[in-house]
Amino acid sequence: MRKPRDYDAELKALEQKAKTLKTRKQSQLGELVMATGADALTIEELAGALMAAATADAATREGWRKRGAAFFLGNSDGAPRGGAGAKPGSATAESGRAASSAAAPGAS
Repeated sequence: MRKPRDYDAELKALEQKAKTLKTRKQSQLGELVMATGADALTIEELAGALMAAATADAATREGWRKRGAAFFLGNSDGAPRGGAGAKPGSATAESGRAASSAAAPGAS
């Protein structure tokens, strides 16, 4: 005969996993704020920038996405590096440079 499932224990385990994931997400967001230098902003400035980002048009958001991708590749100024994945002179590297220079004035 099959053992009955313990729904309470399963639910408790799922709730704990969700809590752990939420805590990790919050920690990573804080680390990202510090790594990008956004911790120098006041909380009001940061909240305003995030609210503007949430309502930005698709083209602006795409420019920001490219700068963010370049940041995670290790180049803090937003321009892609020529190493991992982007060859100098390639379409990927050129479009990233164009997007980062176009997005630079209003991105901060």
